[in-house]
Amino acid sequence: MASRTAPDSLRCVQDLVNTLDIETGADALSADGGPGALLRAYGVAEPGPGEGELEALQALQALQALREALREVCLAHTAGTGVPEGTARTLERLFAAAPLVLAVRPDGGAALRPAPGLGGAAQFTARVAAGIVAAVADGTWTRLKACEAHDCRWVFYDRSPAGRSRWCTMAVCGSRAKMRTYRARRAESE
Repeated sequence: MASRTAPDSLRCVQDLVNTLDIETGADALSADGGPGALLRAYGVAEPGPGEGELEALQALQALQALREALREVCLAHTAGTGVPEGTARTLERLFAAAPLVLAVRPDGGAALRPAPGLGGAAQFTARVAAGIVAAVADGTWTRLKACEAHDCRWVFYDRSPAGRSRWCTMAVCGSRAKMRTYRARRAESE
């Protein structure tokens, strides 16, 4: 089976959204240490010891809001529908607080990068935005999907040729969905 891991440009989105296991309720962002592990994994400076509890709480809330808005976008990719208006507004608000700059490389190429001076949740959010822009440009953005199962919603990268995968894994979520459909049809016919 092909890997369900997203390409580099989208890995931060996948990793962020998958910090919440909907089935168990385990939330890595709310766990002891908060979002520190995620931020460190992406080389983002964590808030320093001088940061107050209010700033840390606001950063946590911003990352959780970003996570759930991105999950909604990935669900829209799975369903082949548009992004809900409220979700789009939430993302616009979060991305506005995390500006990007165009960095020109020595070879003449260019890439979007977080604006200087950003740290913590804002810097991570800017990295997410830059990754999404790159994925839109190369046509991979809509292949980042959320599992259709209501008790899962795990984000996966759809590598199927047709790009129509609906479940994170056919062996678990797909089989459960097909079995529910089968049982419902059988109950109707009886």
